[in-house]
Amino acid sequence: MKIFCFLCLLIPIHVLAQGLGVSNLQCEYKANAQGVDVAAPKLSWQLQSSGYNIMQTAYRVLVADSRDALSKNQGNLWDSKKINSSASIQVLYQGKPLQAAKTYYWKVIVWDNQQHTSGWSKPAQWQMGLLTKADWKGAQWIAYDRLEDSARIAPHIHLRGPKTLAPANDVLPLLRKTFTISKSVKKATMYICGLGHFELSINGVKTGDHFLDPGWTDYDDQALYVPFDVTSHLKQGSNAIGVMLGNGFYYIPRDKRYRKMTGAYGYPKMICRLVTEYTDGTTESVISDQSWKTTAGPTTYSSIYGGEDYNANLEQPGWNKPGFNDAGWKKVLIVIGSPRLDAQIAEPLKVFEQFAPKSVKTLGAGVTGQYSKPKDSTQKQQQVKNRVLYDFGQNLSGIVQITVKGHKGDTVRIYPAELLANEGTINQKGSGGPHYYDYVLKGGGAETWQPRFTYYGFRYAQVENAVAQNESNPRNLPVITAIKSLHTHNAAPQIGSFSCSNELFNKTYTLIDWAMRSNMASVFTDCPHREKLGWLEEAHLVGSSIRYAYDIANLSRKCINDMRYSQTPEGLVPEIAPEFTNFGGIFRDSPEWGSNAVILPWYVYQWYGDKKVLADSYPVMQKYLDYLASKADNHILTQGLGDWYDIGPADPGLSQNTTKGVTATAIYHYNLQIMSKIARLLGKNADAAGFDKLAAAVKKSFNATFYNAQTHQYATGSQTSNAMAVYCGLVDARDKDAVIANIVKDIRNRNNSLTAGDIGYRYLLRVLDDAGRSDVIFDMNFRDDVPGYGYQLAKGATALTESWQALAGVSNNHFMLGHITEWFYSGLAGIRPSGDAVAFKQIEIRPEPVGNVTSAQATNLSPYGTISTRWEKKSKAFKLDVEIPANTSALVYLPVAKNAKLKLNGKPVSSHSYANGKALVKIGSGIYHFIAN
Repeated sequence: MKIFCFLCLLIPIHVLAQGLGVSNLQCEYKANAQGVDVAAPKLSWQLQSSGYNIMQTAYRVLVADSRDALSKNQGNLWDSKKINSSASIQVLYQGKPLQAAKTYYWKVIVWDNQQHTSGWSKPAQWQMGLLTKADWKGAQWIAYDRLEDSARIAPHIHLRGPKTLAPANDVLPLLRKTFTISKSVKKATMYICGLGHFELSINGVKTGDHFLDPGWTDYDDQALYVPFDVTSHLKQGSNAIGVMLGNGFYYIPRDKRYRKMTGAYGYPKMICRLVTEYTDGTTESVISDQSWKTTAGPTTYSSIYGGEDYNANLEQPGWNKPGFNDAGWKKVLIVIGSPRLDAQIAEPLKVFEQFAPKSVKTLGAGVTGQYSKPKDSTQKQQQVKNRVLYDFGQNLSGIVQITVKGHKGDTVRIYPAELLANEGTINQKGSGGPHYYDYVLKGGGAETWQPRFTYYGFRYAQVENAVAQNESNPRNLPVITAIKSLHTHNAAPQIGSFSCSNELFNKTYTLIDWAMRSNMASVFTDCPHREKLGWLEEAHLVGSSIRYAYDIANLSRKCINDMRYSQTPEGLVPEIAPEFTNFGGIFRDSPEWGSNAVILPWYVYQWYGDKKVLADSYPVMQKYLDYLASKADNHILTQGLGDWYDIGPADPGLSQNTTKGVTATAIYHYNLQIMSKIARLLGKNADAAGFDKLAAAVKKSFNATFYNAQTHQYATGSQTSNAMAVYCGLVDARDKDAVIANIVKDIRNRNNSLTAGDIGYRYLLRVLDDAGRSDVIFDMNFRDDVPGYGYQLAKGATALTESWQALAGVSNNHFMLGHITEWFYSGLAGIRPSGDAVAFKQIEIRPEPVGNVTSAQATNLSPYGTISTRWEKKSKAFKLDVEIPANTSALVYLPVAKNAKLKLNGKPVSSHSYANGKALVKIGSGIYHFIAN
């Protein structure tokens, strides 16, 4: 197909000759990164220009060990010299060896294809992490108490375990250390890991704004440390470090509260090294060792599943400041911790939005509500003096913050919940219960408190044995003077936006977005309450939807590392990672889940250009495919969950519409196709040939087993069966149109309703979108009378639910069905990578005006810069505004009649190519305005 480019004829010469700049310098995906623990970091930057058709032709990078050297244009660590290349992302550092804990400074100059030179960028920096065990300078794991080996429960036991397990709680300690600063400080960095979670303060001030540091890992193999710049926290003279520890997944207490599993890697512990650089060039370290002191803290209970308790009467004011009398504290114990410490590469969790109550309702005395399944008789409903229900209006992942006044020793209990029972009290049946927080007042004024080491998914909070402000208080109960819900999630930057003229689609986008954010923790969780586990199918199936809206490169790389540590010696990649517990059977070995080990690294490469992640993951991928081959019968896999939570005659769960083996084998074939590409990229051509040969055998067997050549249907002919066969490359070219026609026919015969589930729906949308049938996607989703997004909204959901039917008995904050967000960006708004393009180097702008949608707009900050579209359809006119970042190009598909008159930036386009109902125009970087009449 011949494509004409009229850009140079349409853009005035003086507009082409615009300046060139460099911005957004990143090292390992972060600006001014800390804790870089790779020998050759990857560097990236973006070009800035108001001109058109700007392409980088060369670059030069300088890296120095001081600002002064860099300011003199001295790259005493690395001077790349002028490199003739368009590469502006994933450029490997190739200078002198880098040292642990050192800060390095760098800048870039670039040249473009229009004889512009950018001038040097503003300087950026990165700081190395601790690269080896020796770099910890003798720091030791320290703790309040030591768990005996006989009491370890790792891997965790699913649910409560045998009755022989006696109830057990642990002490949640405070740790402190004083030290003296006698010289002028240039820079101070704390490297710290506290398991399961920690909160660090220096001289009484909390460091940073993180929540639930560090991220969850398989602690028998690896733990993560977090770097903090604490220069501003230190002072001349005496200083004090204070650390609070919580349990997380490291220790799950055994009591009568809810828990998905029972586990104990050990009691809470900590390791740290504070590196202080002085202006005289010397360096000093404060490390965790036996000189630290510890005591039990005021947090008396903490469970990642069950909640948290805090007794304010146990507070010791000034415990984390110098001058505190710690004579009553004991020396820490030296203990054994995780064998490997790596820097936390994923963004931390933080507190984001805060919600005040939308409504307050006093329920009066009575029982708590529904917090467990009816068959669970281990919990007795408690009679309480008063109950107040707060509705925050939004289901989210987070914690409750209260401000309360009362008497010393009064106890307020808080139950968060997603839903309400029929009687109007909280309902934790589908989210795991009981989960609650007890706060014991110290008295004497307003007291503000929030949990530190746990969270939940909730919209409502039921506060017991307290009254709302300005309410009658005959029993002189504590008074809640303020209450908030605090939304906590991973701090992955938001890089995308979408809206359109269809309000149902806007609400759907928001519905899914709340579930996405609520389930981006230190893993991609299934839900923020009942499980909080990294079920792997979501990361690749909904990953593209998330990548349009959020920069999840680092969270994805962390997920890939988790899979590496979770892979079994036989090669199995289990369905969850980290694999805290072995669910066994179909809940451990399902190829649609485990294949994330192959698919996610490939998607990370496609979206971000990270070739190293492919090389690092290759052994895991290869071993997993060998495992699948060993489980296949004549190349057909039949294990696993299938199209989980599809819509059938029974309650959702195991696949109801799609024959067992279709989804598993299709994914297997998709893996082999991906591996062939990866092998060739890595120069492993013999491996690639082997994958091609096996893929051909799988395809032959799949078609012989499942394809009906007369009806052009796969297996049962379900939406999932046919769509996955098409997308995963199993359909012969001559049959593809007929199979897609059957997909459309099934949808139309069901009055445009869907049946596909967690696995199949993403592929159904992709196949329809790629086939130019966004009209079918519109018809399927612009409704609220059958299970789907509109149906959930009509039932009052404020976050995407686990089931299409928005059932009350399952999670009501789940992102596994959020696939349509990808179509909002790639279909309606029309932003997508072109063919096999990497990191949006080549872009397609292909908007799909369908149904009653008359306008749409979207933005995405790609690795090269901002891509945006805005279109409007009125009568016979179609208008499209496009922004394409420098160092990329795009092919624009205009959905107009063949005889339409086109204008680009106000000038007529007299000739253009035309295919499949769209006019095609090739453009370079710049901002464009198209009008078609």
